[in-house]
Amino acid sequence: MASRGGAVHVATTKRRYKDRVYETHLLRRSYREDGKVKHETLGNLSHLPPHAIEAVRRSLRGERLVAVDDHFEVVRSLPHGHVAATLGVLRQLGLEKLLSPRRHRQRDAVVAMIVARIVSPRSKLATGRSVQRDTAYWSLGDLLDVEDIDSDELYTTLDWLLDQQSRIEDALAKRHLRDRTLVLYDVTSTYFEGRRCPLAKLGHNRDGKRGKLQIVIGLLCDPDGRPVAVEVFDGNTGDPTTLAPQIAKLRERFGLERVVLVGDRGMLTSARIREELRPVDGLSWISALRGPAIAKLADQGAIERSLFDERDLAEITSPDYPGERLMVCRNPLLANERARKRDELLAATDKELAKIAAATRRAKRPLRGADKIGERVGRVVNKYRVAKHFERTITDDSFHYERKQEQIRDEAALDGLYVIRTDVPAEEMSAEQTVLNYKSLSVVERAFRSMKTIDLKVRPIYHRKAERVRSHVFVCMLAYYVEWHMRESLAPLLFDDHDRLGAATERSSVVAPAKRSAAAETKSATKRTDEGFTAQSFRDLLAQLGTIVKNWMRRHEGGDDEIFAITTKPNAHQQRALDLLGVANQV
Repeated sequence: MASRGGAVHVATTKRRYKDRVYETHLLRRSYREDGKVKHETLGNLSHLPPHAIEAVRRSLRGERLVAVDDHFEVVRSLPHGHVAATLGVLRQLGLEKLLSPRRHRQRDAVVAMIVARIVSPRSKLATGRSVQRDTAYWSLGDLLDVEDIDSDELYTTLDWLLDQQSRIEDALAKRHLRDRTLVLYDVTSTYFEGRRCPLAKLGHNRDGKRGKLQIVIGLLCDPDGRPVAVEVFDGNTGDPTTLAPQIAKLRERFGLERVVLVGDRGMLTSARIREELRPVDGLSWISALRGPAIAKLADQGAIERSLFDERDLAEITSPDYPGERLMVCRNPLLANERARKRDELLAATDKELAKIAAATRRAKRPLRGADKIGERVGRVVNKYRVAKHFERTITDDSFHYERKQEQIRDEAALDGLYVIRTDVPAEEMSAEQTVLNYKSLSVVERAFRSMKTIDLKVRPIYHRKAERVRSHVFVCMLAYYVEWHMRESLAPLLFDDHDRLGAATERSSVVAPAKRSAAAETKSATKRTDEGFTAQSFRDLLAQLGTIVKNWMRRHEGGDDEIFAITTKPNAHQQRALDLLGVANQV
């Protein structure tokens, strides 16, 4: 006789046929009949999705299954991936220890400002709100336990950071600069909002913001472009006058006995070289000559066109530059571009001056008065900036002009020429390496672009106290330090060139413009990486990492003490980025 009832369960069987494994899921009832266990198949569940089969299996085992929405609630969800990745890289670099050997509130606040500056640069007020629990934009406040911070505390933290700047810069210099190393130095300016900061002055505005007060920023970098030290000067400070503090910094604070300083022609002028660089033992330099100096060398016969019949680089000497080596370079592409631009400016000036001359000859209401004619001529020549190539004659009732053809031809003969100067001996640095080292200043310009516009947005500046401005700029420098390392690691996923060795190999000459590698050109054309991912900018990739969300959850009947976190699983692209950064286990 069969026993009543029977246990219903899901039985799974597997069988192999021609190297394939087939899996069958059957709904069965087990029962006893005449003392033997028998099975009755009630249905085939194999057509159901795996999660449904598992739900049936668990339900038959006696588990109570409820919908997630009925049992759990999401308390809070915040973008997390980009914050955790940036914070992870910052910690890998040991930047927290550089800020302070021990953890404390002010150190965490500085770290929060650095990470926030990379993830989404904004004012101190907005940064404070973005990490507070009630108004948080990211999980940063939770990660650093600063969810109760406000803008006032961030301002006082800036004051603390400024006191640490010299010590932190000394540590960065010890990490990245060595004796006989190359040091890159350049300056920029950035405009100011408001008129009450003592640093804000009118000066040469590089941002095209006429009438705006500004500050001047000097940045020291290692040969690869890592920022090491930054200094803020009054907005009316000339580039050459910022040099002396950097020399003192390199020799006295960083303790470098032998160093090669690279600066542009506007920075390392002949006067600065003579008065500030040559007297310092062990301090060498690389710079370039200005246009008038190059023209003078050509007039003296030191530069001849025949030098470049078969090559684009020639090393010469001149009695005007004793103890120096001069590398004369000719770039045909640069020559063509300068010729084109000059022709366009001359033609535009010709056209406008012709209108003024016609106005003095017209029958009705002719233009009269040397002052009025001169005013109109001045507007034209100031606009196109080629006045030196025109001979102008102005009277009360006439205006005549003509091009200085011989002067234009003399200038055209120097198109594409530039001269690198250095006091480094040839046995220590070849002519080709000297030119490359001077061109490496472009990495400092890249740092300025990132800090001012693209990523970190140091401007506009609203701080009123000079100390706060200096600290704000230092935060931006530290943020760029982290970003520099992130970009290096993420280069295979970005539009950045990730095969620099290949690019250097493909470059025909150190004088020729730098070329992107074939791999980078392919990535740019296809918009795909070598691994098949979509190539992105650094900012877009950060935003994609930001879609990895941290969710704080709890049971409906539970209290706050039962809250737990679940983080979105990264997709393949995000996982690759985290792996490249080395922070996959921290997100």
